[in-house]
This record gives sequence, structure tokens and C-alpha cells, in this order.
Amino acid sequence: MASRVLSQEIEPGFHLLRVDDVDVEYFEGIWSIPEKVTYNAYLLVGDGGAVLFDGWKGIYADDLIEVIRGIVDLKDITHVIVHHAEPDHSGSLSKVLEANGFRAEVVAHPMAKPMIEAFYRIAPRFRLVKDGEELALAGEKIKIIYTPWLHWPETIMSYLPDRRALITCDAFGGYSTPRAIFDDDEGVVKEYLPSVRKYVANIIGFYRQHITRNIEKIQSLNLSIGILAPAHGLIWRRNPQLIIDYYRSLAEGRPDGNKILIISGSMYRLLEKAAAIAADEVERLGGRAIFYRFNDSSQPPFSEILSDAMDSRAIIIAATTYEAGVYPPLEHLVDLISRKIPQKPVLVIGSYGWGPAAARKISEKLASAGFKIIDKIEFQGSASEEDIRRIREGVKMLLESS
Repeated sequence: MASRVLSQEIEPGFHLLRVDDVDVEYFEGIWSIPEKVTYNAYLLVGDGGAVLFDGWKGIYADDLIEVIRGIVDLKDITHVIVHHAEPDHSGSLSKVLEANGFRAEVVAHPMAKPMIEAFYRIAPRFRLVKDGEELALAGEKIKIIYTPWLHWPETIMSYLPDRRALITCDAFGGYSTPRAIFDDDEGVVKEYLPSVRKYVANIIGFYRQHITRNIEKIQSLNLSIGILAPAHGLIWRRNPQLIIDYYRSLAEGRPDGNKILIISGSMYRLLEKAAAIAADEVERLGGRAIFYRFNDSSQPPFSEILSDAMDSRAIIIAATTYEAGVYPPLEHLVDLISRKIPQKPVLVIGSYGWGPAAARKISEKLASAGFKIIDKIEFQGSASEEDIRRIREGVKMLLESS
């Protein structure tokens, strides 16, 4: 049994079913999340039966069934709406359907059907829906909104007009297991938003243009949203617009003040000294330096670095040449930044032993992704006084250009 399972009636007949995954270390098997994560499903109980919206990760399927049984008989579930087929939400589906006697129809986008069948080797009854379709289930209207690439192509949302509730799956969610269910407390929201930023950078950053596109689509529908219910993290009822606006600001790369991200990768810390000079110069010129160091005793999580990159004003990357290429951790990190992070100015610093390569390769990679390379400074061994002068000038140019 998970350490914390929460069942909360949000409104009469509309329930949150939340589990805090305290065992996960790497979300999607990639992203370090010591803050952990929740999986939120929702249950609508009304005339003619019940509707389950999404589910939990497979290892918590038995827990989900137990929680549902505390509210309604599993056999009363007439429909399971799968907003997104990814297994952290659909992993419990086969066990829930089995406990339900496979009476329920699975409501999903047509692209979700082959995924569900392939993931779980089941063949439930499907009701495949299209954008704008309205369903009459459990005595209520449910409007389907197609929101592709948030963050798979089959993603849909459900809008319950009588309750002014928008159920959004991954969109508008975040990492962590908040100490509250709702956004009622400003202190809880302040604690939580950095985990939202990290989640967006890690999971939806590659699809960031679709965040803006789908927000504009939702706004064009003129929905009255009183409850915004995602599949991870807080439910928004005090100020749903806050999380919508925050998602949009992240997708558009709006900077958090004068925050400058500095990343250094150096086997023997010779280059790290030059990166530290750049960090000091950032602070001297009024910036706020966030400094990550890769070296023989430190390998910071990519998940955290991408999070800070998301709303930084500019980036400084310092990497040594390694086997005629880029120091491997930074090579991978630069690739992730080029794909997941909104474009912004970059200062590149490189060093080498017998032949230069790192600064050129990093600059080419980021420039091809639309980042503005302010300067490329590379030197042999340790930075000379002239190299240090160039670094300070490069930082000045970086801040002026961002």
C-alpha cells in the first residue's frame, strides 16, 4: 500500500482519487525527482452509474480499486475516460476493468485505442471520440476537447459544464506531493510552482509550442473554469487562471528576472575556475547566477538544470573538449537544452588539452536550434589574463543582449 492515498469529494458526486508515489526515483525512468509525484484520477457518481477519469500507475492498481470501492461498486462504472494513454495514468486500467467485469466502455481518442491494446493486451469495448463531442454520462454532460501533444498526440480533456470543471490530465500538472489538495493556500502554491516548472521542462518542454496553441484553443471556447483538475499535483479552484498563465509563460520562455544559468563541465576543474569567474561577473553586473558544476565529485541532475534553464534570462555553458568532442555529460545536456528549452542568448566557453572542439560543437548545436550565440571563447589549459578579460566582456555582452 502506498504511504498516502487520498480520496476527497471535491463537489457532491465528484471525487478526487490521489496517490502519492513515494517510491519513484526517476520519472519516466529518466528524470530525478526526489520531490516525488502524485497520480490523480477522478470519479463522477450520478444518475445511471459512475465515470472514472484516468487512473494510476500500474503498481497502485489494487489501491485504486480499494479506494473506488469505498465510494461506489466497481460494477457501477459505465465508462472509463482515458485522456492520455501513458502508463502512469492508464497502468491501472486492465485491473480496474477486470474488477468491473469489463462492463465499462473505454472512452478515448482513436489514436489511444491501439496503444491501450498493445500496452496491456486487452480488448475492451471502446467509444472513440472526436474533438467537441458531447457525452451524456452519469446524468451529466461531458464535452471532449482534443489537446494534442500535451503531451502525446492522443491527449484529450473533459469539460463538465454543470460543474465548471476541466479535467486536463498531464497539462497544468507538476511534480511533488503537495501538502494540500487545492490551491487555496498561497504558501502551498509558492512551494509547488518550482515543481511545475521542472515538470514542464522535463516532460512537455519538447512540445512547448503546443502548450500555447492549446491554451489559445481552450480560451477560444469561452469555457467557464471554476475547477481545473490535472492528473498530477494540485487541483486549482481558487485561481485556475494562475496555472494556465504560468504554463504559458514557461512555454514562451519568459525570464524570471535577471536569472542567468551557468553550467560547467570539467574533468580536472581547470575550466570550472573560468566558469566561476563568469558567475562572479554575472553577480557583479546585477544578475542572479545559478551555477551547476559537473566534475569528479558532482553530477547534478539534468532534471533540475532543465528546470532552471526554462525561465533563465540567458545561459553560460563551459565545457572541455573530450575525445575530439564535448565533455559527455554536457554534450547530452546541450542536446536536451536544444530540444526542450525556449531559445535565449548563450555564452559558450571551452578549453582543451591538445586540440579545440567543445566550444565550436556546442555553438553549432545551439545555433542550429535557434539560440543566439553571443560569443565563443576557447583556450588551451587554464584561462590566461586575456581569456579572463574576454570572459568578463562576454558576460557583459550576454546581459546586454538578453
